[in-house]
Amino acid sequence: MAAQRTSFEKLQRDRAKKAKQAAKREKRLDKSPEETETEGEELMAPSEPGTELSAGELLARVEEIHRLFEAKKITFEDFEEQKADLMARISVD
Repeated sequence: MAAQRTSFEKLQRDRAKKAKQAAKREKRLDKSPEETETEGEELMAPSEPGTELSAGELLARVEEIHRLFEAKKITFEDFEEQKADLMARISVD
């Protein structure tokens, strides 16, 4: 029994997906140094892995990454990674 061929629509979706990825990559690479410097200033300094943050500090950091994501200063992947890291630090008594 022969395998079913890939449909034209699937090929179109794959091509569109690759074109979108290439456009995102180009946009990321074309950022000017001024944009990356201001972006770095807005991000809160990451704390050392062994240090404890108070609940208020953790919430402030979560609010900050939400604000940066909504302002499109960080990508969704960065947002999710930072949020997961902060949520893992929350201690439940």
